[in-house]
Amino acid sequence: MAIITTPKKSVAVNPLKQSQPLGAALAFLGLKGIMPLFHGSQGCTAFAKVMLVRHFREAIPLSTTAMTEVSTILGGEENVEQAILTLVEKSKPEIIGLCTTGLTETRGDDMNGILQSIHKRHPELYDLPIVFVSTPDFKGALQDGFAATVESILKELPRPGETRPDQITLLVSSAFAPGDVQEIKEMVAAFGLTAIAVPDLSLSLDGHLDESYNTVTSGGTTLAQLREIGSSVYTVALGESMRPAAEALQAQFEIPYEVFPSLSNLDAIDDFLEGLSDLSGLPVPDKYRRQRTQLQDAMLDTHFFFGRKQVSLALEPDLLWSTVQFLQSMGAEIQAAVTTTKSPLLERLPVANVTIGDLEDLEYLASGSDLLIGNSNVAAIARRLQTPLYRLGFPIFDRLGNGQRCTVGYRGMMQLLFDLGNLFLEQEETAAKH
Repeated sequence: MAIITTPKKSVAVNPLKQSQPLGAALAFLGLKGIMPLFHGSQGCTAFAKVMLVRHFREAIPLSTTAMTEVSTILGGEENVEQAILTLVEKSKPEIIGLCTTGLTETRGDDMNGILQSIHKRHPELYDLPIVFVSTPDFKGALQDGFAATVESILKELPRPGETRPDQITLLVSSAFAPGDVQEIKEMVAAFGLTAIAVPDLSLSLDGHLDESYNTVTSGGTTLAQLREIGSSVYTVALGESMRPAAEALQAQFEIPYEVFPSLSNLDAIDDFLEGLSDLSGLPVPDKYRRQRTQLQDAMLDTHFFFGRKQVSLALEPDLLWSTVQFLQSMGAEIQAAVTTTKSPLLERLPVANVTIGDLEDLEYLASGSDLLIGNSNVAAIARRLQTPLYRLGFPIFDRLGNGQRCTVGYRGMMQLLFDLGNLFLEQEETAAKH
């Protein structure tokens, strides 16, 4: 049982967390033909867009209601209405994802009432799904906004239907990169099952060239697939933050679910494949049995370099959990764990302390570590502490390939072993020279 510590500082120094609206935008970008719409000032949207573009190096569709000082005081209904009508005319989205920001949340706009009155005035919008999610950026973090958005999508869009025994729903948390989602979908398909991933970043932000320019997302979970989720036979929630969304599906459609907090350690991957085998009635394919033996050999080859190493991490809760589990399974020790927001997982982490704080806390706690794990903003700390850094999380703006990175499944875990093992190996070689 970990002790949760929240420093009593009046300000965040060198912030670690990203905002809820940014997490909401990331989740919405996993749906096909969507336009995420921030109800707030232009600066809120511009900041989120810059972060997403730098991380994925892709064109990111993102729009704003462009609130000004006057509209903030008088009310933002006209801005929301005009933004929606403009998007329908110019971008022709299949879905609009509307999320609030700190500005409009502080003012207290009645968003559900605003949307109802807009629909009354514009019946032509009746067939356009507008998914609203409350994402104040003065509390919570990226993971909270992402999870709230997935829950809102599932409460709004699925329709009841006849159960399809070969169809399952994958609820994918913010801890999973597009490459991870692709690997998981391939694992599901290997058992003859059809997976509807929500959101499916592997089709929108995986890094691919489209034949033509699109003003909305060109890939992701389609509206038709979202409608069909009520027919799934089972829900697989990947990441603890997806539990409320899975519970919402169970309450609506009586679909049973299971939560897998991690797919980056041997036991968790085994359990996942065993679950797919039980659902499909098919044995685990030889391909994965072979990969498992390769992973076991990789674990033997690398465990010498992981044993008793002191590692400090700064990650969102779901990603922190899976990375800590992975490191401890290889014999590494956690010196410091810093995260962004509350989660039921934190107290269950097998470490002494977890700090809900910022990168200043990480720098103080990580002194003497053998390895740091965090986003690109940790690089300056790594240089000051003269400690290797493995970049993980969001944003990563000084490395390429973030849309393709995979750290889940047997293959992903194997690559993670080699990447971290090589850092430890290089560290030992450098120490030997001095």
